[in-house]
Amino acid sequence: MQRNLIFVIGPPRSGSTMLQRMLGSHSAIHTHPEPHIITPLAHLGYYNNVDKAPYDHINAAEAIREYVEDLPGKEKDYLDACRAYTDILYGRLLATSNKQRLLDKTPAYALVLPFLTKLYPEAKYIALTRHPLAVLSSYAGSFFEGDYAAAVAFNNILGRYIPAIARLIEEAPVPMHHIRYEDLVRQPEDRMAEIFAFLGLPNEAEAVDYGRHAHVEKSYGDPKVSQSSRPTTASLSKWAVELASDPTKRAIAEQVVLPLDPDDISRWGFKKEQLFDEVARASGEPVVKDRKWRLNSYRIKRKIFMTLRKDIHTNQLGAALKRVRYYCDVLLRE
Repeated sequence: MQRNLIFVIGPPRSGSTMLQRMLGSHSAIHTHPEPHIITPLAHLGYYNNVDKAPYDHINAAEAIREYVEDLPGKEKDYLDACRAYTDILYGRLLATSNKQRLLDKTPAYALVLPFLTKLYPEAKYIALTRHPLAVLSSYAGSFFEGDYAAAVAFNNILGRYIPAIARLIEEAPVPMHHIRYEDLVRQPEDRMAEIFAFLGLPNEAEAVDYGRHAHVEKSYGDPKVSQSSRPTTASLSKWAVELASDPTKRAIAEQVVLPLDPDDISRWGFKKEQLFDEVARASGEPVVKDRKWRLNSYRIKRKIFMTLRKDIHTNQLGAALKRVRYYCDVLLRE
């Protein structure tokens, strides 16, 4: 099944629904609006825990880890069991169509990539990135009526998604193709031809005009789906004009960007020191060419964390931390 699976990995408001519709317009690809099949599986306790559940999730997580340790294949057996569940769900949906590939576009998967890439290491992954400030602007506008403070307080979307997707792009543990939203809408025919080639499918240029094809319209969690029938560049500078005209929003955006790792932003296809250049142009300010972001505690901590995290699930440090986490969870239980 996994060789027939395609995952679009991108943050909310990155243009992933548009990309999904273009891909779903191909004669070989079937898709469905954000099924969220993978996310709950990732939080059953073996890899990640939930914060609260209608059962004793702390002891359940400890029990499943101990149980898996007694299986002949250990983690491999656990992944096989999870894959049997998802294979049936994916496979039987695919069987309802006359297509050969199934596409799952669920933004939350970006936050459980270590699990997903172990579960489906042979699937095809398309990493979609967009200018970070465009993502922030669209997220605040779509879910919080333009209230940046409320949006950031509810979900630091850039702080969560940028490191996760940057790690996927950097390490590339699975077959992956990276595309920027800005390049996709400027040259949709060329960029989609590259994506279809990566997927091993013949190019169908008419897929770019996704409005001519039938799609399932519901999209859970996305209140503002574009009604365009093909990619458009109309929104490329909208966010910059918004920030240029509102000093409060700009100040919040600057605070959100400040702790982000320049290397992560570079892997997204942008430069941290240039993120506000379009805002400066929109406001008539001179563009600062040599802007430097000072070293901060977040960047230092992240470098340390990334070093310690390497092979954390298989080394002695990881084993010790899992034991400590169990006792901490018990002590902190409400």
